[in-house]
Amino acid sequence: MPDSTTALTPERLYGSPSLSGPAPRGVKFSPDGKRVTFLKGRPDEQDRLDLWQFDVQTGVQSLLINSQLLQPHDAELSEEEKALRERKRIAGTKGIVDYSWGTADTILVPLGGDLYLVTLDEGGPQVRRLTDTDAFETDAKVSPKGRYASFVREGALHAIDLESGDESRLSPAAEPDKAISYGVAEFVAQEEMHRFTGYWWSPDERYVAYTRVDESAVDIIPRFDIEADKVSVIAQRYPRAGRPNAVVDLFVRDMATGETAQINWRKDDWGAATDQYMARVNWLPDDALVVQGVDRNQTRLCRTLFSVPDGTRTAMGEERQPCWVNLDTDFIAFAPKSHGRDSVQPVHVLTTTEASGFRHVACLNRRGEAHAVTTGPWAVDKVLAVLPEDDAVLFTGHADTPLERHLYKVPLSGGEPQRITAPGESWAITMAADGKSFVGTSASPGQPPQVGLYKADGSLVAWIEDNRLDETHPYAPFLPDHAMPEFGTLTAEDGQDLQYSILKPPGFDPSKQYPVIVEVYGGPHVQTVVNEWGRVSDQFYAREGYILFRLDNRGSANRGKKFEDVIYRRTGGPEVRDQLVGVDWLKSQPFVDAGRIAIQGWSYGGYMTLMTVLQAPEGTFAAAAAGAPVTDWRLYDTFYTERYMDTPDDNPDGYEASSVFPYVDNLTTPLLLMHGMADDNVTFDNTTRLMAALQEKGKAFDLMTYPGQRHGIRGEALQVHLLKTRMAFLERHLKPDRRKQS
Repeated sequence: MPDSTTALTPERLYGSPSLSGPAPRGVKFSPDGKRVTFLKGRPDEQDRLDLWQFDVQTGVQSLLINSQLLQPHDAELSEEEKALRERKRIAGTKGIVDYSWGTADTILVPLGGDLYLVTLDEGGPQVRRLTDTDAFETDAKVSPKGRYASFVREGALHAIDLESGDESRLSPAAEPDKAISYGVAEFVAQEEMHRFTGYWWSPDERYVAYTRVDESAVDIIPRFDIEADKVSVIAQRYPRAGRPNAVVDLFVRDMATGETAQINWRKDDWGAATDQYMARVNWLPDDALVVQGVDRNQTRLCRTLFSVPDGTRTAMGEERQPCWVNLDTDFIAFAPKSHGRDSVQPVHVLTTTEASGFRHVACLNRRGEAHAVTTGPWAVDKVLAVLPEDDAVLFTGHADTPLERHLYKVPLSGGEPQRITAPGESWAITMAADGKSFVGTSASPGQPPQVGLYKADGSLVAWIEDNRLDETHPYAPFLPDHAMPEFGTLTAEDGQDLQYSILKPPGFDPSKQYPVIVEVYGGPHVQTVVNEWGRVSDQFYAREGYILFRLDNRGSANRGKKFEDVIYRRTGGPEVRDQLVGVDWLKSQPFVDAGRIAIQGWSYGGYMTLMTVLQAPEGTFAAAAAGAPVTDWRLYDTFYTERYMDTPDDNPDGYEASSVFPYVDNLTTPLLLMHGMADDNVTFDNTTRLMAALQEKGKAFDLMTYPGQRHGIRGEALQVHLLKTRMAFLERHLKPDRRKQS
């Protein structure tokens, strides 16, 4: 390993300030477009977030709300809030973790379980506390015209009239003894559909739609929340594969009259209420409601338009797939510049569909009649805006390369997309409501994320955070040894391309042989081989003398349905064979020590780690580290599992072959298992059952469990511990000579 000016230690890797530099998150435009607001961690405590603003006209950035001044002491989070933060992947953050704009000068800020309204004026922000209760207020929003602050408290929907200060309950009270709640998103909606809310305001605030969630049919899976000094038993409603789901009903309340009407969104031919999913709810400008429902098999997604308040329903098209339908969040209603012969109200909807085999933009009218806006063998990521006056659509996607996400513009009638953002890096975009400007976050392997305000044509207006790698940057001491990844393509057994990246140690000598870590995820909806700033932990591994290798096997995201669908009804098969293609390639390289290759991964990556070492020929791997792995899909939730596997009754052979347990006898590779002992996603019994099976077979393994931790291991101290645990394990098995010398 080459000498480094400054050692990159685990403690510095996870310490403050972040080595990737300041990273604004939760970026939003004010309703009038005059401000850009965002959350930013502190230099001395990167996980504590404060609210900042950027003045578009002056280019001045300033702190709006200091979270610690507003709340000096961290609040004890409710179980619901802990679960929601875990679902949103923001667990471990402190301070202000969310906010929402109201009017052009008001912002709603949830903090410590209570709500605060921030009013912006010339004298500075004025803060008004809206709630002060022992209960936790969650899912807080400002209604579209700024009259109400709404939220869920104790399983019921509430609202505060911001002018009078009066609070009212908009839904019936929850019935915990009957497992009934209102205005919330059930577990699979949050975890798997990325629907984190259970209520929706109409654009004119006349109506609010909300859910009634009945979880009485959902199995209670006792979860032992094992902490350092206590054990709590959480009676978690967790719908495992093949078991009943929650029943989700939808109601609309008329805010003028207080009357409530039920929306009959389910389809009669789809079976029981526990076999139908309410995926999306959207309002049109004229107070019509569009509900997207998915059947239990997840091969049909139907859009239904409801007139409010009478509830008259009209079919608005559907998508069918032979394997499964992927959900999207694309729904932009607009009035086209010219609507031709469409005699119905000229409200069209921009969405996306995978009907062609790749996700593409489509334009729907109220009858569900569609025309394709984009086409081709590449994937759209998200629709961002429609510009009716220009007859154009703005979207992000991968038209140039699957390794980079860019902003594109395309005629509404269809045509060749025009790339707006600069190549050679990958982009995340927040678009202004009028589509005339955007906040772009760009990153490349040699440049950590930069955030700028841009005109719609891609020209830079001003940096919000230029994050330049100069001598003042936190990463500057480590820059001389910064390793850049190389990208390449291998071929799967069916002829499809597999993208890979390889990161070599600083001072790489091609005449030497190096140990390799294969970092794997391999599951749906994730792409790991991308042309952007990587995890700084990758640099740590490289500086320790390891080659780091990633390969996006079939089943991974952003490559189209043909690439994904190979895992249908049999996971842990095609993905494993693809990973072994990567290992075979590694072994053919003269600079790789074929006897010192390890594999590691977390969550689906933990599952892939196990399935790969258990199905690979003996001696393929020198070590394997699996974190929070699914070990049997019968233990995982309905919506995710059945999308790819159908139910256990429909596909018993597939479930058996996709479990790790039939292959336990094959274990010869040194194995490290890691799991949070309070995991409410991949529950801890996935690992305890594997532990028991390995012990019965006389198979040795290493184990590290984390009391009180959920699916992710949070906090600086524990992240350091986890990395050191992995490194000690890898050093023992990939660098035995170094261990002997020490």
